[in-house]
Amino acid sequence: MAGNKNIAATVREGILPTADALGYVLWDVEFLKEGARRILRVTIDNEDGITIDDCEKMHRAIDPILDEIDPIDEAYDLEVSSPGIERELRTDAHIDACIGERVEVRFFAPFEGQKQMEGILAGRDAQNETLLLQLADVTKALPRSAISKLRTLFDF
Repeated sequence: MAGNKNIAATVREGILPTADALGYVLWDVEFLKEGARRILRVTIDNEDGITIDDCEKMHRAIDPILDEIDPIDEAYDLEVSSPGIERELRTDAHIDACIGERVEVRFFAPFEGQKQMEGILAGRDAQNETLLLQLADVTKALPRSAISKLRTLFDF
């Protein structure tokens, strides 16, 4: 079997035209193991937000495509969901889409004495090695290699 990232990439390529045709942004595709279960998680978004009806519509539309391309040779559950208000930013597209939003950055090891920082996502450098985080009075350049998790924050 291909690696989980290859499976996710194959699925993404196979279902992207369907997501586009239905008016959804294909936010993420992950193939993971949670306990004894294998899960293919497809995350969709659009400007108006995602409802349970949107998830069901996408699920029904991609099910026959997945049967046809058959990228997974073991039993799995297909989940279609919204990225939610507080979403993890894993790709360059995710980061670019969320510039100007409040984020939490967690580090693999303390960075400048901190395990995490919160601020406004100000962008990334052209080489894609650094994220720019606007704090109250300063913009910090954070090495991408030091970041373990990046997610948007929402004030409830």
